[in-house]
Amino acid sequence: MNLNSAGTGIMLRTIMDNINAGLPITSDEALWLLTGANLLAVGKLADGIRRRLHPDGRVTFVVDRNVNYTNVCESKCRFCAFYRDEGATDAYLLDNDAIFAKIAELVAQGGTQLLMQGGLHPHLGIEFFEELFRGIKARFPQVQNHSLSPAEVTQVARISGLTIPETLRRLKNSGLDSIPGGGAEILVDSVRREISPKKIGWQGWATVMREAAKLGMPTTATMMFGSCERPEDIIEHLFRVRALQAEGGTFTAFIPWTYQPGNTELGGTTASGVEYLKVLALSRIVLDNIANVQASWVTQGAKMAQVALFFGANDLGGTMLEENVVAAAGCTFRMSRDEMIDLIRGAGFSPARRTTTYEILEEY
Repeated sequence: MNLNSAGTGIMLRTIMDNINAGLPITSDEALWLLTGANLLAVGKLADGIRRRLHPDGRVTFVVDRNVNYTNVCESKCRFCAFYRDEGATDAYLLDNDAIFAKIAELVAQGGTQLLMQGGLHPHLGIEFFEELFRGIKARFPQVQNHSLSPAEVTQVARISGLTIPETLRRLKNSGLDSIPGGGAEILVDSVRREISPKKIGWQGWATVMREAAKLGMPTTATMMFGSCERPEDIIEHLFRVRALQAEGGTFTAFIPWTYQPGNTELGGTTASGVEYLKVLALSRIVLDNIANVQASWVTQGAKMAQVALFFGANDLGGTMLEENVVAAAGCTFRMSRDEMIDLIRGAGFSPARRTTTYEILEEY
């Protein structure tokens, strides 16, 4: 869609008027915002939506820990620097005691969210996770077990000879509280065949999220962009997430983050800061039915995360006492609770610590 400056202004005003009238943006409009509109104009639209949804000027975060229980993975995604073959010298599978020790450290620091994700291990069936999750819930009832991506749930179901609904019911009954949106990458199968050919397709990801919602389990949705997708694929991803939420989804937040090429088979370069901010802002504009949009300081760093708060983000995710997957690609930003609070204040917002489901625990 090629427009002159006058046409650009008219297009922006039309989109803004429709948004202010409560009308959802169209995919053609979203594609134009991504490819043809000025970054600051898109950011201003997103910031307006953020301020309408969150008029209190509050920016939230959660104190959490990512426990990567294994790096053994059959999927071998081309964008991943974390996975190992089962027989590799640096392959590992944490035992329950090691996992409990990590959670105890999280609790000692006031943490409330545990995010456990690993590779698609060829031998870990439902009984492994039932025993582990029951042990976690018995020892740490105050911690939200926010674990297992849709690909992992699907792997557990396959190994165990169970359906997805059966697997989720058993995991929930043993102590799994919510499902993170990892493994979404781009929800377009042509892209997935290029970067993660052995992983579930987009409908497989969506099936797990639909079934989790039926069980009343909170979920999140993510997007990894900047690898080899087209702008049209980013738009398709966003609209598929929006449609899933409209069907009765339980997405509490959307988290876009950039591909990190270090130490990966896929290689290439990562998206620029401008590209990150534009996709983040567009996410806020398109996903009018998801309350929270999270800035990825883990991949962007603290300064860019601050800027993201003016491009639609209202949440900074977790302090992440531990994180290994992105770090394996050479991206090792870290942030303490005090640094998080200072970062939010420095941007002119009010910091607040939350739960996984966005209940406010403490304001600063």
